Amino acid sequence: MRKNIPLLLMGCGGVGCQLLQHIVSCRSLHSKLGVHLRVVGVCDSKSLLVASDVLTMELDDTSLTEVCQVKLKGSSLLTLGNSGQCKVFLNPEAMGKIIDVATLLGRSTGLAFIDCSASSETIGVLNRVVDLGCCVVMANKKPLTSSMEDYDKLLAYPRRIRHESTVGAGLPVIASLNRILSSGDPVHHIIGSLSGTLGYVMSEVEDGKPFSQVVKSAKSLGYTEPDPRDDLSGMDVARKALILARLLGQRIDLDNIKVESLYPEEMGPNIMHVEDFLVNGLPLLDKGIQERVERASSNGNVLRYVCVIEESRCEVGIQELPKNSPLGRLRGSDNVLEISSRCYNQQPLVIQGAGAGNDTTAAGVLADILDIQDLFV
Repeated sequence: MRKNIPLLLMGCGGVGCQLLQHIVSCRSLHSKLGVHLRVVGVCDSKSLLVASDVLTMELDDTSLTEVCQVKLKGSSLLTLGNSGQCKVFLNPEAMGKIIDVATLLGRSTGLAFIDCSASSETIGVLNRVVDLGCCVVMANKKPLTSSMEDYDKLLAYPRRIRHESTVGAGLPVIASLNRILSSGDPVHHIIGSLSGTLGYVMSEVEDGKPFSQVVKSAKSLGYTEPDPRDDLSGMDVARKALILARLLGQRIDLDNIKVESLYPEEMGPNIMHVEDFLVNGLPLLDKGIQERVERASSNGNVLRYVCVIEESRCEVGIQELPKNSPLGRLRGSDNVLEISSRCYNQQPLVIQGAGAGNDTTAAGVLADILDIQDLFV
């Protein structure tokens, strides 16, 4: 018999749309696996598009394709309008409707609630739908890096939570770490380069290129956020580090992590406009970074922007590392993570590959959805 998995997607940006495209393109593959992913609703920050009857109907592939086309143009789901097959609800009514759907499906057929947003405002609804018996799959890091109280509520039902794509996009980081921990193998040390942007920047300045030039190149290649300081602050890496640290049992918050920013406070977004930062601020940072590169080279090392997690320690910043280590050999925008444990002692477990991108991240989300299929009737 074919297993139907109802889905409700929150977040129709790059990752969310790519996920919908993956679902449509993988229909024949999933059919062979005996699985059908039944998308009953899609919502963005302002509205919800939902099947008229979530028990018997779904948003068909034509509708899902239209959703992607509308969102990639920067338009609202409202442009799709109501029809016999689906209805559109505006916030705050949309949030109430989401809870209604979760209540109806969570305790009958089951519902996979997918968070591909980048918002902290999904935390409340995630905690509610989990209590209603739904499963949750996340690419959004913010719910897992909120307060310990929110974290504990969300992880109260660990079998129904998947979040592989919050760290390393589609790389098997969370799954590998969970397998090690569940086997009783204590993890002693984790070190990793978890930002494709900063991995690229640090490997390029190693060749003697000015820091300012490398950051501008990374921006032109689409590696950075529109304001590169979103990457250079290190906060994205800190969130990923916090997720890993909490998996290891550390009961800490984001404020407890020592984070090294690659620009000073006086060049922050609230003080300096992004164009001023790119033209006048960045070049002032070249000398300091170059001196650190040269000092590391004289020691036979290279600089990498990494997270380090061990026992009660969790910090993020630039470190000198041996050139011939897995992290030292890193070039370009790959992610690399080294996990040392009792079993992986002399030679740490190394996970490496593309750790960013809408396609890769969405593929990781899709794999997580299929991983929970046994929880559905």
